[in-house]
Amino acid sequence: MSFAAAQEYMQSDGIDAWLCYDFRGSNAAFAQLLPGKRSTTRRAALLIPAVGEALLCHHGLDGPSFADVSLPRATYLGWRDWRTWLEGALSGKARVAMEYSPGCALPVVSMVDAGTVELVRSLGVEVVSSANLVQACVARWSPRALEQHILASKRVAEIKDRAFAMIRDRLGAGKTVFEHTVAAQIRADFQAAGLEWPDGPIVAVNAHSGDPHYEPAAEHPTPIQRGDWVMIDLWARVPGDENVHADITWMGFVGRQVPPRNRAVYEVVKAARDAALERARAGWRRKERVEGWQLDEAARQVIIDAGFGEAIKHRTGHSLSPGPRVHGIGMNLDNLETHDTREMLPGIGFTIEPGVYLPEFGVRLEIDVYVDPSEGPRVTSCIQDEIVLVD
Repeated sequence: MSFAAAQEYMQSDGIDAWLCYDFRGSNAAFAQLLPGKRSTTRRAALLIPAVGEALLCHHGLDGPSFADVSLPRATYLGWRDWRTWLEGALSGKARVAMEYSPGCALPVVSMVDAGTVELVRSLGVEVVSSANLVQACVARWSPRALEQHILASKRVAEIKDRAFAMIRDRLGAGKTVFEHTVAAQIRADFQAAGLEWPDGPIVAVNAHSGDPHYEPAAEHPTPIQRGDWVMIDLWARVPGDENVHADITWMGFVGRQVPPRNRAVYEVVKAARDAALERARAGWRRKERVEGWQLDEAARQVIIDAGFGEAIKHRTGHSLSPGPRVHGIGMNLDNLETHDTREMLPGIGFTIEPGVYLPEFGVRLEIDVYVDPSEGPRVTSCIQDEIVLVD
């Protein structure tokens, strides 16, 4: 088990150690550093020094959950033992990184409770945020993860096409089709394709598409009819601890002539998406530091300039990183909900998904981007250029 990338980063940033603390699965970074299915019931910590061998400490009862981890370890029984281990492990270490964010500026990496941070500080240690460390070492994709993500992207795109085709075929046959039945078909197609998904998908018509996190339900069936505006947002991955989700959103219209207002808003959102992508690529070409908030600004400014600033309901994009959660723990494209100053590093991934949400309908276009260490930002998903006509 190698933590060389983490140690290299700490040495360059003047950090003496990374104390990755977990309580009953509370820390996504801990789960990625020690992948595998674990059912822990007490406090645990992985200490990675800037120089030297990593150490694991867990409660004696949780030993079976770490049986596959080949690291030096200590076990504790009571709270005094826990504190004694911390004192010894942190002795001589002045600056220690933890999953903590000053002022909770970045909630996605603020995974350690305030009391534990207080305890570590009481030992004479300066606690610094591990936000950039997590991004550099946990959010990066392996070559295998990239390969599996591209495979998932191909399958998800095919399933998206089948979803629109299902609407077309059922209406063409004079049958009724509902939002929730299309969503159920997508899930069945995921299953058949060997993919896994944490929740969703979203199939939303007309005003429902103006709700960013609308969930179709059989309890409240909504038919899809001719003249309807349809949003389909779906995400899934190839099973595996280090694998990354494919996550896309496409827009369609049930008919031949898209209403002018829908088309106008679609073009604005498309331009916003493309502006964020070009900002990322331009920064890479110029070899300048690009931060998450800057990509958000590039997209949102297009929407604001078009007069739809009040119809923005969320940031422009989220991290795609290894692990079971579709929203990863790396850089987000965000200067709205947070001010994300994390850098667009080689080897990370993210979505670009600007949206405009009006009372009568909404538009969101979502693509996946991987920062190739040689080529820079590249789109790994299908990308929508024209509204799907479901006719």
